[in-house]
Amino acid sequence: MTYATTRREFLRTAALTGAAVGLSGVASPLVGWARAADAAPDRLKVLILGGTGQTGPHLVQALLDRGHAVTLFNRGNRSDELFPGVECLVGDRDPEAADGLKALEEVLAGGRTWDLAIDIWPHIPKIVERTAVLLQPAVGHFMYVSSISVYTDFSQPGGDETTPVGEAPNADELEYTGELFGPFKAECENRVRRIYPDNHTIFRPGLIVGPRDFSFRGGYWPVRVRKGGEVLAPGDGSDPIQIIDGRDLTAFQVRCMERRTGGTFNVTGPHPEQPLTMKGLLESCKEATGSDATFVWADNAFLEEQEIGAWMDMPCWIPAEGDYAGFGSRGIGRAVAAGLTFRPLVDTVRDTLAWYDELPEDRREGVTKRAGLSAEREAAALAAWHAAKG
Repeated sequence: MTYATTRREFLRTAALTGAAVGLSGVASPLVGWARAADAAPDRLKVLILGGTGQTGPHLVQALLDRGHAVTLFNRGNRSDELFPGVECLVGDRDPEAADGLKALEEVLAGGRTWDLAIDIWPHIPKIVERTAVLLQPAVGHFMYVSSISVYTDFSQPGGDETTPVGEAPNADELEYTGELFGPFKAECENRVRRIYPDNHTIFRPGLIVGPRDFSFRGGYWPVRVRKGGEVLAPGDGSDPIQIIDGRDLTAFQVRCMERRTGGTFNVTGPHPEQPLTMKGLLESCKEATGSDATFVWADNAFLEEQEIGAWMDMPCWIPAEGDYAGFGSRGIGRAVAAGLTFRPLVDTVRDTLAWYDELPEDRREGVTKRAGLSAEREAAALAAWHAAKG
Protein backbone atom coordinates (compact mmCIF):
# COMPACT_ATOMS: atom_id res chain seq x y z
CA MET A 1 0.00 0.00 0.00
CA THR A 2 2.11 2.88 -1.25
CA TYR A 3 1.48 6.45 -0.15
CA ALA A 4 0.86 7.46 -3.77
CA THR A 5 -1.88 4.85 -4.03
CA THR A 6 -3.34 5.92 -0.71
CA ARG A 7 -3.36 9.56 -1.81
CA ARG A 8 -5.11 8.76 -5.08
CA GLU A 9 -7.66 6.58 -3.35
CA PHE A 10 -8.34 9.22 -0.69
CA LEU A 11 -8.85 11.95 -3.30
CA ARG A 12 -11.04 9.76 -5.47
CA THR A 13 -13.27 8.60 -2.64
CA ALA A 14 -13.46 12.08 -1.12
CA ALA A 15 -14.84 13.23 -4.46
CA LEU A 16 -17.30 10.36 -4.50
CA THR A 17 -18.75 11.58 -1.23
CA GLY A 18 -20.48 14.29 -3.20
CA ALA A 19 -22.24 11.64 -5.25
CA ALA A 20 -23.01 9.48 -2.25
CA VAL A 21 -24.78 12.23 -0.34
CA GLY A 22 -27.20 12.69 -3.20
CA LEU A 23 -28.90 9.37 -2.53
CA SER A 24 -32.25 9.10 -0.83
CA GLY A 25 -33.14 6.88 2.11
CA VAL A 26 -35.18 6.40 5.23
CA ALA A 27 -35.26 9.45 7.47
CA SER A 28 -32.55 9.25 10.10
CA PRO A 29 -32.89 9.50 13.87
CA LEU A 30 -32.65 13.16 14.78
CA VAL A 31 -31.85 13.44 18.47
CA GLY A 32 -30.03 15.72 20.84
CA TRP A 33 -30.86 18.98 19.13
CA ALA A 34 -31.11 20.83 22.44
CA ARG A 35 -27.31 20.99 22.25
CA ALA A 36 -27.34 22.78 18.88
CA ALA A 37 -27.15 26.24 20.39
CA ASP A 38 -28.31 28.39 23.26
CA ALA A 39 -31.88 29.63 23.55
CA ALA A 40 -33.17 30.25 20.04
CA PRO A 41 -32.87 33.86 18.84
CA ASP A 42 -35.24 35.67 16.56
CA ARG A 43 -36.61 33.52 13.75
CA LEU A 44 -34.16 33.24 10.85
CA LYS A 45 -34.98 32.85 7.20
CA VAL A 46 -32.53 30.31 5.78
CA LEU A 47 -32.02 29.27 2.17
CA ILE A 48 -30.44 25.83 1.76
CA LEU A 49 -28.89 25.06 -1.60
CA GLY A 50 -29.41 21.30 -1.78
CA GLY A 51 -30.72 19.76 1.43
CA THR A 52 -31.69 16.20 0.52
CA GLY A 53 -28.38 14.32 0.78
CA GLN A 54 -26.40 13.03 3.75
CA THR A 55 -26.43 16.05 6.04
CA GLY A 56 -29.09 18.29 4.49
CA PRO A 57 -32.07 16.62 6.18
CA HIS A 58 -30.33 16.84 9.56
CA LEU A 59 -29.82 20.57 8.98
CA VAL A 60 -33.40 21.16 7.84
CA GLN A 61 -34.82 19.36 10.86
CA ALA A 62 -32.51 21.19 13.25
CA LEU A 63 -33.57 24.56 11.86
CA LEU A 64 -37.26 23.66 12.00
CA ASP A 65 -36.90 22.42 15.56
CA ARG A 66 -35.33 25.78 16.47
CA GLY A 67 -38.29 27.65 14.95
CA HIS A 68 -36.52 28.97 11.86
CA ALA A 69 -38.03 29.30 8.37
CA VAL A 70 -36.42 27.12 5.70
CA THR A 71 -36.44 27.35 1.92
CA LEU A 72 -34.79 24.68 -0.23
CA PHE A 73 -33.42 25.08 -3.73
CA ASN A 74 -32.73 21.78 -5.48
CA ARG A 75 -33.94 19.56 -8.30
CA GLY A 76 -37.02 18.58 -6.32
CA ASN A 77 -36.40 14.85 -6.52
CA ARG A 78 -36.81 14.14 -2.80
CA SER A 79 -37.89 17.32 -1.05
CA ASP A 80 -41.57 16.37 -0.96
CA GLU A 81 -40.67 12.93 0.40
CA LEU A 82 -38.37 14.21 3.13
CA PHE A 83 -39.99 17.54 4.06
CA PRO A 84 -43.39 17.96 2.41
CA GLY A 85 -44.13 21.07 4.46
CA VAL A 86 -40.95 22.93 3.55
CA GLU A 87 -40.87 25.38 0.64
CA CYS A 88 -38.80 24.05 -2.25
CA LEU A 89 -37.78 26.08 -5.27
CA VAL A 90 -37.10 23.62 -8.07
CA GLY A 91 -34.15 24.17 -10.38
CA ASP A 92 -30.64 23.06 -11.20
CA ARG A 93 -27.25 24.52 -10.34
CA ASP A 94 -26.04 23.61 -13.83
CA PRO A 95 -27.00 26.59 -16.01
CA GLU A 96 -27.37 24.31 -19.02
CA ALA A 97 -29.77 21.89 -17.30
CA ALA A 98 -33.55 22.33 -17.36
CA ASP A 99 -34.53 25.79 -16.12
CA GLY A 100 -31.27 26.29 -14.22
CA LEU A 101 -31.59 29.04 -11.63
CA LYS A 102 -34.82 30.45 -13.06
CA ALA A 103 -36.87 29.71 -9.93
CA LEU A 104 -34.38 31.62 -7.78
CA GLU A 105 -34.20 34.48 -10.25
CA GLU A 106 -37.98 34.85 -10.23
CA VAL A 107 -38.36 35.08 -6.45
CA LEU A 108 -35.39 37.44 -6.23
CA ALA A 109 -36.99 39.68 -8.84
CA GLY A 110 -40.02 39.79 -6.55
CA GLY A 111 -37.91 41.12 -3.69
CA ARG A 112 -37.33 37.88 -1.77
CA THR A 113 -34.55 37.93 0.85
CA TRP A 114 -33.04 35.54 3.39
CA ASP A 115 -30.97 36.10 6.50
CA LEU A 116 -28.57 33.34 5.51
CA ALA A 117 -27.85 30.97 2.65
CA ILE A 118 -25.82 27.76 2.92
CA ASP A 119 -24.36 25.90 -0.05
CA ILE A 120 -24.00 22.33 1.08
CA TRP A 121 -21.73 20.47 -1.29
CA PRO A 122 -20.87 21.52 -4.90
CA HIS A 123 -17.22 21.36 -5.88
CA ILE A 124 -17.32 23.07 -9.27
CA PRO A 125 -16.21 26.69 -8.71
CA LYS A 126 -18.21 28.29 -11.52
CA ILE A 127 -21.42 26.67 -10.23
CA VAL A 128 -20.78 27.89 -6.68
CA GLU A 129 -19.80 31.34 -7.92
CA ARG A 130 -22.80 31.81 -10.21
CA THR A 131 -25.30 31.12 -7.43
CA ALA A 132 -23.36 33.13 -4.86
CA VAL A 133 -23.30 36.19 -7.14
CA LEU A 134 -27.01 35.86 -7.88
CA LEU A 135 -27.85 35.75 -4.18
CA GLN A 136 -25.42 38.43 -3.01
CA PRO A 137 -27.95 41.30 -2.86
CA ALA A 138 -30.56 39.12 -1.14
CA VAL A 139 -28.79 37.28 1.71
CA GLY A 140 -27.19 38.68 4.83
CA HIS A 141 -24.63 35.90 5.33
CA PHE A 142 -23.34 33.12 3.07
CA MET A 143 -22.07 29.73 4.22
CA TYR A 144 -20.24 27.12 2.18
CA VAL A 145 -19.51 23.49 3.06
CA SER A 146 -16.01 22.63 1.87
CA SER A 147 -13.79 19.72 2.99
CA ILE A 148 -10.52 18.96 4.74
CA SER A 149 -9.51 17.59 1.34
CA VAL A 150 -8.47 21.14 0.47
CA TYR A 151 -5.19 20.66 2.34
CA THR A 152 -2.02 19.72 0.51
CA ASP A 153 -0.11 18.64 3.61
CA PHE A 154 -1.24 15.87 5.96
CA SER A 155 2.20 15.12 7.37
CA GLN A 156 2.03 17.24 10.53
CA PRO A 157 -0.33 16.46 13.43
CA GLY A 158 -2.45 19.39 14.53
CA GLY A 159 -2.46 21.23 11.21
CA ASP A 160 -5.00 24.03 11.51
CA GLU A 161 -6.93 26.24 9.08
CA THR A 162 -3.76 28.10 8.11
CA THR A 163 -2.18 24.99 6.58
CA PRO A 164 -1.61 25.45 2.80
CA VAL A 165 -4.44 24.36 0.53
CA GLY A 166 -4.57 23.35 -3.11
CA GLU A 167 -4.93 25.90 -5.88
CA ALA A 168 -7.01 25.88 -9.05
CA PRO A 169 -7.48 29.50 -10.20
CA ASN A 170 -7.97 28.21 -13.75
CA ALA A 171 -10.63 25.69 -12.69
CA ASP A 172 -13.11 26.96 -15.28
CA GLU A 173 -10.71 25.83 -18.01
CA LEU A 174 -10.05 22.35 -16.57
CA GLU A 175 -11.92 19.10 -16.96
CA TYR A 176 -12.77 17.88 -13.47
CA THR A 177 -11.17 14.68 -12.15
CA GLY A 178 -11.21 13.13 -8.68
CA GLU A 179 -7.68 14.34 -7.95
CA LEU A 180 -8.87 17.92 -8.46
CA PHE A 181 -11.51 17.65 -5.74
CA GLY A 182 -9.39 19.37 -3.08
CA PRO A 183 -8.04 22.19 -5.27
CA PHE A 184 -11.52 22.80 -6.72
CA LYS A 185 -13.03 22.99 -3.24
CA ALA A 186 -10.34 25.47 -2.23
CA GLU A 187 -11.14 27.59 -5.27
CA CYS A 188 -14.84 27.47 -4.39
CA GLU A 189 -13.88 28.86 -0.99
CA ASN A 190 -11.87 31.63 -2.62
CA ARG A 191 -14.80 32.73 -4.74
CA VAL A 192 -17.19 32.74 -1.79
CA ARG A 193 -14.74 34.90 0.18
CA ARG A 194 -14.40 37.32 -2.73
CA ILE A 195 -18.17 37.72 -3.14
CA TYR A 196 -18.91 37.85 0.60
CA PRO A 197 -15.70 39.29 2.09
CA ASP A 198 -17.19 40.26 5.44
CA ASN A 199 -20.13 37.90 5.80
CA HIS A 200 -19.13 34.31 5.05
CA THR A 201 -18.52 31.07 6.92
CA ILE A 202 -16.58 28.13 5.49
CA PHE A 203 -16.94 24.66 6.99
CA ARG A 204 -14.28 22.03 6.27
CA PRO A 205 -15.68 18.72 7.55
CA GLY A 206 -13.70 15.53 7.83
CA LEU A 207 -15.19 12.09 7.21
CA ILE A 208 -18.92 12.43 7.89
CA VAL A 209 -20.52 9.42 9.56
CA GLY A 210 -23.76 8.50 11.28
CA PRO A 211 -27.27 8.03 9.90
CA ARG A 212 -27.62 8.68 6.15
CA ASP A 213 -23.97 7.76 5.49
CA PHE A 214 -24.58 6.17 2.11
CA SER A 215 -20.83 5.96 1.45
CA PHE A 216 -20.76 3.22 4.16
CA ARG A 217 -17.32 4.34 5.28
CA GLY A 218 -18.76 5.09 8.70
CA GLY A 219 -21.20 2.20 8.61
CA TYR A 220 -18.89 -0.68 7.76
CA TRP A 221 -17.36 -1.09 11.21
CA PRO A 222 -20.62 -0.95 13.23
CA VAL A 223 -22.23 -3.50 10.89
CA ARG A 224 -19.20 -5.77 10.77
CA VAL A 225 -18.47 -5.70 14.51
CA ARG A 226 -22.11 -6.42 15.31
CA LYS A 227 -21.84 -9.69 13.37
CA GLY A 228 -19.15 -10.84 15.81
CA GLY A 229 -16.41 -13.41 15.42
CA GLU A 230 -12.94 -12.58 14.23
CA VAL A 231 -12.73 -9.14 12.65
CA LEU A 232 -9.77 -8.16 10.49
CA ALA A 233 -8.53 -4.80 11.76
CA PRO A 234 -5.80 -2.54 10.35
CA GLY A 235 -2.44 -1.75 11.95
CA ASP A 236 -2.03 -2.21 15.69
CA GLY A 237 -5.00 -0.06 16.72
CA SER A 238 -2.94 2.95 17.76
CA ASP A 239 -3.38 5.08 14.62
CA PRO A 240 -5.39 8.25 15.36
CA ILE A 241 -8.54 8.75 13.31
CA GLN A 242 -11.07 11.55 12.97
CA ILE A 243 -14.74 11.41 12.08
CA ILE A 244 -17.75 13.69 12.58
CA ASP A 245 -21.35 12.66 13.09
CA GLY A 246 -23.36 14.52 10.44
CA ARG A 247 -25.76 15.72 13.13
CA ASP A 248 -22.91 17.28 15.14
CA LEU A 249 -21.75 19.03 11.97
CA THR A 250 -25.19 20.49 11.30
CA ALA A 251 -25.68 21.42 14.97
CA PHE A 252 -22.50 23.49 14.68
CA GLN A 253 -23.78 25.07 11.47
CA VAL A 254 -26.99 26.08 13.24
CA ARG A 255 -25.03 27.56 16.11
CA CYS A 256 -22.94 29.59 13.67
CA MET A 257 -26.10 30.78 11.94
CA GLU A 258 -27.72 31.92 15.14
CA ARG A 259 -24.58 33.68 16.32
CA ARG A 260 -23.57 34.96 12.86
CA THR A 261 -20.18 33.32 13.37
CA GLY A 262 -17.92 33.96 10.42
CA GLY A 263 -14.58 32.52 9.32
CA THR A 264 -13.17 29.17 8.27
CA PHE A 265 -13.41 26.05 10.43
CA ASN A 266 -12.12 22.49 10.37
CA VAL A 267 -15.11 20.46 11.55
CA THR A 268 -14.23 16.94 12.56
CA GLY A 269 -13.88 15.04 15.80
CA PRO A 270 -13.61 13.95 18.46
CA HIS A 271 -12.72 16.63 21.00
CA PRO A 272 -8.96 17.33 21.03
CA GLU A 273 -8.78 16.34 24.70
CA GLN A 274 -10.29 12.91 23.90
CA PRO A 275 -8.47 11.71 20.77
CA LEU A 276 -9.80 8.63 18.98
CA THR A 277 -7.73 5.69 17.74
CA MET A 278 -8.71 2.89 15.43
CA LYS A 279 -8.87 0.58 18.43
CA GLY A 280 -11.12 3.06 20.21
CA LEU A 281 -13.51 3.11 17.28
CA LEU A 282 -13.79 -0.67 17.10
CA GLU A 283 -14.14 -1.05 20.86
CA SER A 284 -16.94 1.53 20.80
CA CYS A 285 -18.69 -0.50 18.09
CA LYS A 286 -18.35 -3.58 20.28
CA GLU A 287 -19.69 -1.75 23.33
CA ALA A 288 -22.64 -0.32 21.43
CA THR A 289 -23.67 -3.66 19.94
CA GLY A 290 -22.83 -6.08 22.75
CA SER A 291 -20.92 -8.13 20.20
CA ASP A 292 -18.56 -11.03 20.89
CA ALA A 293 -16.17 -9.75 18.21
CA THR A 294 -12.43 -10.28 18.56
CA PHE A 295 -10.02 -8.12 16.58
CA VAL A 296 -7.16 -9.48 14.52
CA TRP A 297 -4.78 -6.56 14.07
CA ALA A 298 -2.86 -6.97 10.82
CA ASP A 299 0.20 -4.91 10.01
CA ASN A 300 0.50 -2.72 6.92
CA ALA A 301 2.85 -5.10 5.10
CA PHE A 302 0.40 -7.99 5.41
CA LEU A 303 -2.53 -5.88 4.24
CA GLU A 304 -0.52 -4.77 1.25
CA GLU A 305 0.28 -8.39 0.39
CA GLN A 306 -3.45 -9.14 0.49
CA GLU A 307 -4.19 -6.09 -1.68
CA ILE A 308 -6.27 -4.62 1.11
CA GLY A 309 -6.04 -0.85 1.03
CA ALA A 310 -6.56 1.93 3.53
CA TRP A 311 -9.62 4.18 3.53
CA MET A 312 -11.98 2.12 1.37
CA ASP A 313 -11.16 -1.52 2.23
CA MET A 314 -10.36 -0.49 5.80
CA PRO A 315 -12.67 2.53 6.25
CA CYS A 316 -11.78 5.53 8.45
CA TRP A 317 -8.13 4.46 8.56
CA ILE A 318 -4.92 5.68 6.97
CA PRO A 319 -1.68 4.68 8.72
CA ALA A 320 -0.16 7.60 10.60
CA GLU A 321 3.16 7.50 8.78
CA GLY A 322 5.17 9.69 6.42
CA ASP A 323 2.99 11.97 4.33
CA TYR A 324 -0.02 10.94 6.41
CA ALA A 325 1.44 11.21 9.90
CA GLY A 326 -1.05 13.97 10.71
CA PHE A 327 -4.04 12.79 8.72
CA GLY A 328 -5.99 11.64 11.76
CA SER A 329 -5.18 14.61 13.97
CA ARG A 330 -6.25 17.76 12.14
CA GLY A 331 -6.52 20.78 14.44
CA ILE A 332 -10.11 21.69 15.34
CA GLY A 333 -9.53 24.09 18.21
CA ARG A 334 -11.12 27.00 16.36
CA ALA A 335 -14.42 25.15 15.85
CA VAL A 336 -14.47 23.85 19.42
CA ALA A 337 -13.99 27.40 20.71
CA ALA A 338 -16.89 28.49 18.49
CA GLY A 339 -19.21 25.86 19.95
CA LEU A 340 -18.63 22.55 18.17
CA THR A 341 -19.76 19.68 20.41
CA PHE A 342 -19.80 15.91 20.02
CA ARG A 343 -22.29 13.22 20.99
CA PRO A 344 -20.94 9.94 22.44
CA LEU A 345 -19.51 7.65 19.76
CA VAL A 346 -21.63 4.73 20.97
CA ASP A 347 -24.73 6.81 20.21
CA THR A 348 -23.51 7.40 16.67
CA VAL A 349 -22.90 3.66 16.26
CA ARG A 350 -26.36 2.72 17.53
CA ASP A 351 -28.12 5.34 15.42
CA THR A 352 -26.15 4.32 12.33
CA LEU A 353 -27.27 0.71 12.77
CA ALA A 354 -30.88 1.75 13.36
CA TRP A 355 -30.84 3.73 10.10
CA TYR A 356 -29.07 0.93 8.22
CA ASP A 357 -31.53 -1.69 9.44
CA GLU A 358 -34.50 0.37 8.23
CA LEU A 359 -33.22 0.72 4.68
CA PRO A 360 -35.12 -1.26 2.05
CA GLU A 361 -33.30 -4.52 1.41
CA ASP A 362 -32.13 -3.60 -2.09
CA ARG A 363 -30.83 -0.23 -0.93
CA ARG A 364 -29.11 -1.77 2.08
CA GLU A 365 -27.38 -4.30 -0.17
CA GLY A 366 -26.17 -1.55 -2.49
CA VAL A 367 -24.87 0.60 0.36
CA THR A 368 -23.03 -2.35 1.90
CA LYS A 369 -20.95 -2.81 -1.24
CA ARG A 370 -19.58 0.75 -1.22
CA ALA A 371 -16.85 0.33 1.40
CA GLY A 372 -15.13 -2.29 3.48
CA LEU A 373 -14.37 -5.94 2.77
CA SER A 374 -16.80 -8.57 1.60
CA ALA A 375 -17.16 -11.58 3.89
CA GLU A 376 -15.24 -13.66 1.37
CA ARG A 377 -12.27 -11.30 1.14
CA GLU A 378 -12.07 -10.92 4.89
CA ALA A 379 -12.23 -14.70 5.46
CA ALA A 380 -9.44 -15.28 2.94
CA ALA A 381 -7.26 -12.63 4.58
CA LEU A 382 -7.86 -14.02 8.06
CA ALA A 383 -6.95 -17.52 6.86
CA ALA A 384 -3.74 -16.17 5.32
CA TRP A 385 -2.91 -14.32 8.55
CA HIS A 386 -3.32 -17.42 10.71
CA ALA A 387 -1.35 -19.54 8.26
CA ALA A 388 1.51 -17.04 8.28
CA LYS A 389 1.53 -16.92 12.09
CA GLY A 390 1.47 -20.69 12.38
